[in-house]
Amino acid sequence: MREVKMLLAATILAGGLAGAPTLAQTAAMTNDPYIWLEDKDGAKALSWVEAENARTLPRLQNDPRYAAFYAEALAIASAKDRIPMPNQQFGRILNFWRDADHPQGLWRWTTEADYANPAPAWKTLIDLDALSKAEGKKWVWKGATCLQPEERLCLVALSEGGEDAISYREFDLATGQFVANGFALSTSKQGATWIDKDTLLVSRDWGAGTLTASSYPFVVKLLKRGQPVDQAVEVFRGSPQDQLGTYATTLIDAKGNRAVVIERRVTFFGGEKFVWTPTGTPAGTTRKLDVPARTFPAGMVDGRVIFDTSDPWGNIAAGSVAWVPLAELESGRMTPRVLFAPTPRQAVQGVSTTKDRVILTYIDNVRGRMTVFAPTAAGWAATPVAVPENMSVGVASTTDRENRAFVSLTGFATPTTLATIDAAAPAAPKVVKTLPAQYDAAGVTVEQFEATSTDATKVPYFVVRPKGAKLDGTTPTLMTAYGGFELSRLPTYLGSTGKLWLERGGAYVLANIRGGGEFGPAWHDAGRKTKRQVIYDDFAAVAKDLFARRMTSAKKLGIYGGSNGGLLMGVEFNQHPDLWNAVAIQVPLLDMIRYEKIAAGASWVDEYGSVDNPAERAFLEKISPYANIRKGGAYPEPYIWTTTKDDRVGPQHARKFAARLKEYGLPYLFYEDTAGGHSGDADIAQGARLQALQMTYFAQKLMGPAGETAAR
Repeated sequence: MREVKMLLAATILAGGLAGAPTLAQTAAMTNDPYIWLEDKDGAKALSWVEAENARTLPRLQNDPRYAAFYAEALAIASAKDRIPMPNQQFGRILNFWRDADHPQGLWRWTTEADYANPAPAWKTLIDLDALSKAEGKKWVWKGATCLQPEERLCLVALSEGGEDAISYREFDLATGQFVANGFALSTSKQGATWIDKDTLLVSRDWGAGTLTASSYPFVVKLLKRGQPVDQAVEVFRGSPQDQLGTYATTLIDAKGNRAVVIERRVTFFGGEKFVWTPTGTPAGTTRKLDVPARTFPAGMVDGRVIFDTSDPWGNIAAGSVAWVPLAELESGRMTPRVLFAPTPRQAVQGVSTTKDRVILTYIDNVRGRMTVFAPTAAGWAATPVAVPENMSVGVASTTDRENRAFVSLTGFATPTTLATIDAAAPAAPKVVKTLPAQYDAAGVTVEQFEATSTDATKVPYFVVRPKGAKLDGTTPTLMTAYGGFELSRLPTYLGSTGKLWLERGGAYVLANIRGGGEFGPAWHDAGRKTKRQVIYDDFAAVAKDLFARRMTSAKKLGIYGGSNGGLLMGVEFNQHPDLWNAVAIQVPLLDMIRYEKIAAGASWVDEYGSVDNPAERAFLEKISPYANIRKGGAYPEPYIWTTTKDDRVGPQHARKFAARLKEYGLPYLFYEDTAGGHSGDADIAQGARLQALQMTYFAQKLMGPAGETAAR
């Protein structure tokens, strides 16, 4: 560190530091020979990527199993008998759909009555394949925001190649056309909310000095129809030091109540909230709300604003759902009331609103539950909804126009079911559509176990394995987890994993480790920043528990995870190379010393800590996968993949990790796809290709030569 400070001082004195150091300067300062691979789109870096792909792809694609894996994955992804998930808008059912004929997708609609038919008569709104061809760009669908309550005018979000950065275009659902001379916002990481048909509140890149270090907007402006973007009126400004930026959102209910809330995300998980009203000055009036940092509005019913919170709020426990009257919100003096308080083994998953009800989904020991709340004079009346056991339950669609809601039910071996409930008279969900079986689940069994971590914490995990499989440690097994950002990993239909892996005699394990949200904010907070080692200990404990039960063995165990889960894989690769024979590291964070300088990394300091904090830096140095590869170490050969278009985590981490392995003469496979963004979703063919490549790798490592796999 002393040398770094001296170099910076000398450079400043010489007049040579005009802004941030160059990559070459940074390489010299950090003694990192692979800084040049952080030049995401640089010719040298892309040439390196091309060479690595040329080395990896033949190894995987020439395996006879690859073609079968790809064909099966593509068939499942493009099958026309999939459930077209509904979105209730403008008195219609809208749906975004991809299949073999439309790999980038169609935005389309049908009537509510016709939707119940086995083969609805869909009408196309936007054909993304045709639009991409006409405009010479690969447009990826990122959703639509429609003006309430009519829902006729929508802002359609499109991404070029799958990046988080999007463009907005105004679309008229009544005419089925983009609005001529309508709202149009060029590409940026941005957000927009409707105030009325001629007014938006927009957060975006407004020019120099309006983005945070992690490339998110922190300035909110009022934009009028027909007004040039550079004439928009500023209504709120956060800070360039904020981690996630500042955005506006509009809450409405069926009675016409409305509130505009501005959220300044000082950290990834929390920040300040303000009520904005279009009165007083051209910029309107903004009033700060006295709420905890990790408390956010989730909707409004009957003039009551619903909040979910990961912090205690007054008498409300962390992890609860609370509410306040709209009048209190507008005044800024709020007394929160409890709507739902989970037990220690429960966690809220979603809050949805209908015409005059709140639908709450939550998990109890990682099993789905649902309750409907109706407003009463004294508060709320709760009615539990009967749902199948051992399933995940989610709300697929609601609308303020009515109390009918669509819900989805799914399990590892149970194809997803779409059903409806009448929130005004809750009863067991009525099935509307069922996904046809995508793999033969008759031959598998689903079980839930607990492992004991290093601090004696019980960590639940699910196992899906062949019925009658011998408990002799020989079952090829894939294990995954996420372990971060309070995100829960729940039972979900295994579809292509079932077809490609379970049908070939493999097993699947989902570990509900700390860092996630399976048991509320406390389960997440237990693994934040310098406490993260428990996350990695939990994952290793599940593997050891599998071995103790003889369900598999280190030779037959492969692990995979993406993004934060890719960091998990990198850490486990370093800390426990003896526990697995295959490690797939997807779109990962791996250089935790420089992660704040790469893509949107600065936005995650609240999760990982910062190198600017001495204690947090010491911990990051201890666990950073890139920094802790040992020359001469005995590691399994990993498969590392990423995408060039990833503007969230960035491909830089994966590139540098692979380069370090190469330097040390350690085995590895690396692949970088050129499109798809962080989620690898540019089109269905890309998703199938990525899955087939990874599954071929696992088959080679855990099932042996192709002939042995085919014989299972």
